[in-house]
Amino acid sequence: MSESRGPRPRRRRPLRAAVGLLVLFAVIGYFAVQRYSNGGAGAPYCTATATAGGGQKYEMTPEQAANAATIAAVGISKGLPDRAVTIALATAMQESALRNLDHGDRDSLGLFQQRPSMGWGTPAQITDPVYSAGIFYDRLVEVPGYSRMPLTVAAQKVQRSGYPQAYAKHETDATVLTAAFGDGGVLFCSGPAPLKGDPEKVKAELLRAFGKEALAGSAGGTGGATAGGATAGGGSGGAAAGRTGAGGIPEQEINLRLKPNGGPAEERRGRAMAHWAVARSHELGIARVSYRGGGWIGGQARGVWQDKGGPGKSGDGDPHNSLGDEVRIFIAR
Repeated sequence: MSESRGPRPRRRRPLRAAVGLLVLFAVIGYFAVQRYSNGGAGAPYCTATATAGGGQKYEMTPEQAANAATIAAVGISKGLPDRAVTIALATAMQESALRNLDHGDRDSLGLFQQRPSMGWGTPAQITDPVYSAGIFYDRLVEVPGYSRMPLTVAAQKVQRSGYPQAYAKHETDATVLTAAFGDGGVLFCSGPAPLKGDPEKVKAELLRAFGKEALAGSAGGTGGATAGGATAGGGSGGAAAGRTGAGGIPEQEINLRLKPNGGPAEERRGRAMAHWAVARSHELGIARVSYRGGGWIGGQARGVWQDKGGPGKSGDGDPHNSLGDEVRIFIAR
């Protein structure tokens, strides 16, 4: 006996797919508008770009950029090569996605998922990005020939991970980040201009990340501690009170003087401090950064660095005319 069949229901999959695509495009469009609205004062995000290799990019949140900046700063302050910084960044990318986690497998914590029970330090120490990066580097340099090893091998000798090959997938992005903080790249952050920061906190964080040399080069050895000492053209190394920046927001300056004739190592340190300031701008209330004729201004030009007097740039690019041997950081007050 044959069964009677009613009419087949209409297929609605194409319609559903079309609606799904429209929703997806709408979401993408919304975030694009948020990113590029108001000259880059929309949703905050950061981008690292390497000048070599076709201009590869790596995008991240301000939190991730701040942690990457700390990892790079600690390695550079220790005088370690770019390879060490790349290994550290790739390890943190795999272990925590560059987030300072308060949890993990068993008692693992922090950027590198280090374990108190395995002698890495106390929970408070491990969740301090400066400490956790420092002890990672300390153990890395104990590995003979680490700079010549494949990244996965070097990282594994420090971490003792159950998935050692996982570090390899982050090597390209970690190399881009290393170039941005060292040489051969750039890092910028978009988002609203900060409304308020604390110069003393910025100086304290600079000291923690880069060591006492970070503030040692300014006039009188103050490293930006003398209020009202700087002029618009720079040169005193003090902190300038009462300056007005973008949007009429008062600013105070920290002027970091580099060692004269310091060569590539000192230039690398200067670049790292400038990009560290940009990466931590949202957290620390840093409104502007100037270094070697270029300037970054929070909430303007889509967050990119501007060359002084460059065509199509807002303002004069480097609004405070930095010299070649200084990094000028302006904090919103």
